[in-house]
Amino acid sequence: MPIYEYRCPSCSFQKDHLQKMSDEPLTTCPSCGLSGYTKLLSAAAFQLKGSGWYATDFKGNGSGKGSSTGGDTSTSGESASPSAPACAGGCACH
Repeated sequence: MPIYEYRCPSCSFQKDHLQKMSDEPLTTCPSCGLSGYTKLLSAAAFQLKGSGWYATDFKGNGSGKGSSTGGDTSTSGESASPSAPACAGGCACH
């Protein structure tokens, strides 16, 4: 079940609530009792741990199948144009 973060605009009370996706949103503040208790938009907490497919194939630590292919591509791009970044500036990091 997802955890939703709520905040009251009247008293600024803020709390996380564990709810089913099908549950109706909460509207009454548990602290002051007024209506207007609203769900906040927050980033999801997602982290891949362990030695599964992510760590061995995509993490980029140089020991997996996917990381050696990605390393060859960036090396050839850098040697062709040393002043241009490996991603050619078309990604979100530039």
